[in-house]
Amino acid sequence: MLFNSIEFAIFLPIVFAVYWLVANKNLKFQNAFLLIASYMFYGWWDWRFLSLIIFSSLIDFIVGIKLSKAESKRKRKLLLLTSISVNLGFLGFFKYFNFFADSFANAFTLFGTSFDPARLSIILPVGISFYTFQTLSYSIDVYRRKLEPNNDIIAFFAFVSFFPQLVAGPIERAANLLPQFRTKRNFDYSRAADGMRQILWGLFKKIVIADNCAIIVDDIFHNYSQYPGSTLLLGAVFFSLQIYSDFSGYSDIAIGTGRLFGFNLMRNFAFPYFSRDIAEFWRRWHISLSTWFRDYLYIPLGGSRGGVWLTIRNIFIIFTVTGFWHGANWTFIVWGLLHALYFLPLLLLSRNRKYMNDVAEGRFFPNIREILQIGTTFFQTTIAFVFFRAETIEQSLLYLGRMFSESLFSFPSVLSGQALISLTLIGLMVMIEWMKRDKQHGLQFDSAKSSKVFRWSSYVFIILLILLFGKFDETEFIYFQF
Repeated sequence: MLFNSIEFAIFLPIVFAVYWLVANKNLKFQNAFLLIASYMFYGWWDWRFLSLIIFSSLIDFIVGIKLSKAESKRKRKLLLLTSISVNLGFLGFFKYFNFFADSFANAFTLFGTSFDPARLSIILPVGISFYTFQTLSYSIDVYRRKLEPNNDIIAFFAFVSFFPQLVAGPIERAANLLPQFRTKRNFDYSRAADGMRQILWGLFKKIVIADNCAIIVDDIFHNYSQYPGSTLLLGAVFFSLQIYSDFSGYSDIAIGTGRLFGFNLMRNFAFPYFSRDIAEFWRRWHISLSTWFRDYLYIPLGGSRGGVWLTIRNIFIIFTVTGFWHGANWTFIVWGLLHALYFLPLLLLSRNRKYMNDVAEGRFFPNIREILQIGTTFFQTTIAFVFFRAETIEQSLLYLGRMFSESLFSFPSVLSGQALISLTLIGLMVMIEWMKRDKQHGLQFDSAKSSKVFRWSSYVFIILLILLFGKFDETEFIYFQF
């Protein structure tokens, strides 16, 4: 079920009403109802996918119970290995089997031998990369004795399958979300109202910004050989804005929906295109994934504590795995490696934590240096996103080669009415988010400092933009494929 579908527009109010009016009697009713609603939401795509998430949930629930009783180091490691093997086994089979089979076959062609490997004609279960990492964090934290195991199977299954963030995150930590399922929620009007505002902002970014950009991006990337470099640069910029609006829009809707039901989900985007370097960008982009890899891979590998060469190794490992997590294609790996190259000088020069505050803090306008830094960082991410968007590395290189040709200085050939409207709407989004860069989302208001008339005028204005310029063809979110 898509957030931008008519089915969800019907589903959400019904679930919300039943949850607060009927299932609000006690904690067990609340969790049981959320579990049923979440399975309905997930099974809407294909009910067969439910078997995977149920089995994965059951394995990690049992592993957690067993870990609480196991004392020997060997048995505890065996239990953790069971959880890791099952979860990554499912992920590897459904998402990466064909990739490894094809890569293995291509390697043989280097030695003059060729063969046709067996390929699986299977559909990638929606959200498997997200809920797999969510359950893994539980098993690992219980193994490390950082988290007490959960004995309530309904609460645990509801934690794994919580529908607002099930399909594309945020990837929640058990330490943050699971305790919220063990505490009865009471309706909070202010929290629910802010949740509705965040949902509205997320819908605006998705169906107005991202889906309008998609029309231009698809045309340019599918016909890149026919366009001059200036148009290809415009296409790359539009894709950077499309993927941000699409993914952060999903996260806004997910977090806002969670608030409607009394949950606080972790922030996943913090206006990353206002970053002054790549290190700051990764503290603000897909925060739940980057911090997951930091805590469960980078730090256990030694982080930056093992000397220069080990630090370089760990940086390349973390960004390679980050790229590979996104998809079974060498283009994603190259995308990750590019970010490693961007990030490494900052780390080696101890400048990776230089910008921990908001840009132009205490000022409305950035200075010239900040503008140049933001522009440089955006340009770096835009170049890397060409590999993310292209279907093959060869296409990426051809795209970039043509983009950086003499025709880069020509006038773009796709400045149609569609493109101009999209640029205007993008400018509006950027302006609003700049003004709200110290907030959680673009429509967050301080009731004590803003009038009711201004707030409601803002809501009506955004709704009118959605009705006038939104694409209502229920386009899937980009990150559903991951």
